[in-house]
Amino acid sequence: MSESVDAASASDDPARLCEEARVLAENGGADRAARLFERVLALGDTPYRARAALGLAVVLDDAGDVAGAREADRAAIATGDPEYGPRAAYHLALTHERAGEHEQAGPAWRVVVDFGNDAYLPPAHLALARLADDAGDFEAARGHWEAVVATGDAEYGPPAAHDLAQRLLERGEPARAQRVLTAGLRLIDRAAAPYAYARLAVALGISYLDQAIGAFGAALDSAGEPADPEVGPLATELLARTLPLRGRGAEAGDVWRRGLADPGVAGQVRARLRRDFGGDDEDADPADLWWEPVVEQAVSDGTLPAVAGEAFGALDHMYALLAVRYADDPAERRPGETHELLGRAVRVPSDYAWGPLLHESFAERLRLAMGAPAPALPPGWPDA
Repeated sequence: MSESVDAASASDDPARLCEEARVLAENGGADRAARLFERVLALGDTPYRARAALGLAVVLDDAGDVAGAREADRAAIATGDPEYGPRAAYHLALTHERAGEHEQAGPAWRVVVDFGNDAYLPPAHLALARLADDAGDFEAARGHWEAVVATGDAEYGPPAAHDLAQRLLERGEPARAQRVLTAGLRLIDRAAAPYAYARLAVALGISYLDQAIGAFGAALDSAGEPADPEVGPLATELLARTLPLRGRGAEAGDVWRRGLADPGVAGQVRARLRRDFGGDDEDADPADLWWEPVVEQAVSDGTLPAVAGEAFGALDHMYALLAVRYADDPAERRPGETHELLGRAVRVPSDYAWGPLLHESFAERLRLAMGAPAPALPPGWPDA
């Protein structure tokens, strides 16, 4: 009689059943593993109840029984076990995340946090931060992001620092973003995670750019009074050249225009705007060169690459038209073809904003070269 009782006790040993179930689950025996985990649960409130419930949840989830898996997760959570309870809540949250059920995932993540197990706090806080951020609750999201960084976790801390810093930059708080990013960088082994390090390093650089933009702007904004004649031109240039780095080219153009419109500093601002221009022809007055205002305007508006593209495109078109005909045998050219070709070439710039200035320049050069009375250009030249 005693031997049968001992055998029954051994067969119902929860520790042995859980271990057998684990081995079966890892070796393709999911159905048998589930039955063993259920036997442990049937034993009632044993020290292995939470472990068995979580094991059953994982096995059922892998088998596609999500509802059963969630029920088992809740059973593990209900035990209050400090290890398997938060793990079950973590698993439960993931099943909801996977299904796109973010509202249901939130409470599960909060249960993970309530358990206070350090191993599961970082992913739980990060998930809650993103849920709050999606809901537009910045303060709640900030608290969770800061909690992740505070854990010192090398996996979840850096993305939390990056996400929080992005929101702080959007809110015009670059100094706070810098502190968060610096803390995030300390968590990364640069050699082991170079991409994560580079991501935060670039964000840190951007935060300094934003802080510089604020400082340069403050130097120019003094209750509407004229800019300081010494500091104003420098601040104007620094602000105008930094704004495009943050995708704010239109604002940079406004900064240049305000500086050029201030008679107290306009000359110095123009000199800084033109610092990269080539030297002027000694015999030419820059005011007489029709393209100078075009280039200056393009620099202030940030459209110089576009203007250069137009100019080179026109030059390429003209050159191709003329060079092909120049290479032909003169005997093969039909009468009037050269004049027609030249007409096609000179019409190209008419499509560009600087085209009329080129045409006016030609008309004036023609007048100066031919004297009075200058030859009359055809009506509507050069487009007609």
